[in-house]
Amino acid sequence: MEKRKLGNSGLEVAPLALGGNVFGWTVDEPTSFRILDAFVAAGCNLVDTADMYSAWVPGNKGGESETILGKWRKRSGNRREVLIATKVGKEMGPDREGLSRSYILRAAEDSLRRLQTDCIDLYQSHADDPGTPLEETLEAYAQLIRQGKVRAIGASNYTADRLAKALEVGTRPGYPSYQCLQPLYNLYDRAEYEADLEPLCLEKGVGVIPYFSLASGFLTGKYRSESDLANRSRGEFVKKYLNDRGFRILDALDRVAGRYHSVPAVVSLAWLIARPGVTAPIASATSLGQLADLIEATKLTLDPSSIELLDRASDQRPPT
Repeated sequence: MEKRKLGNSGLEVAPLALGGNVFGWTVDEPTSFRILDAFVAAGCNLVDTADMYSAWVPGNKGGESETILGKWRKRSGNRREVLIATKVGKEMGPDREGLSRSYILRAAEDSLRRLQTDCIDLYQSHADDPGTPLEETLEAYAQLIRQGKVRAIGASNYTADRLAKALEVGTRPGYPSYQCLQPLYNLYDRAEYEADLEPLCLEKGVGVIPYFSLASGFLTGKYRSESDLANRSRGEFVKKYLNDRGFRILDALDRVAGRYHSVPAVVSLAWLIARPGVTAPIASATSLGQLADLIEATKLTLDPSSIELLDRASDQRPPT
């Protein structure tokens, strides 16, 4: 599978990343292993997780996803083939959050231990920490890079203003620079990213690996009424998409999917993969069948008329 450069990090990734947020949540360890095996067998190589996945599950404390990934990598022995991206900064417990130098250094050691590796390929700030100077955060990353414990760094959930300031600090001697951004971005959630973040990332050569690429499953087309959300783990996330604009997007996805004898999930991801500046959308799978659809998106090139149809349907303004 053809690889894309992730910013100026030196890392090259397939145009689809696998989301590890479901490991230890809606996917057990044996199923996680099967999904990871199939993902790599298809030619993909970037798996995204975070230290706090999946702390929100009753009985969990965070680190479950990283632990499963660590066990899988030790068993599979394919360390060089797979790039692991993880994140730091969101709450893991009392005095365990933020982007202070001391906390990043401590959290990195915990992630390295759970992942059973001596180096994190991509270490990302999970969310901005306005209470910590950007210089202090980047100093911590600089130390980890010097020690060989991190290869490249990225940011997630940053505003354009804060990302621009962080990138400026990263140009100074002794500081590393964020090489990628992980924003909320999909066919429905477009406005915030496209208005300010997209032009900044294009100008600065920052790679983009969007999360919630399928809008918590809404863009697969399986949720079309509130009754479809009953007893679903992501029901609360999806409810906000059940509106006129959301249904307009689903209709367009159905029409384009019909043209290609495909399904909405594949078309949604193919649209993202084709977006300017997007390196690899992140999507998760809870079964091998779902993963097969994700992989198909890397093989689908949408024609201009299909892209225009999707653009118009998902525009924040009602189509004319």
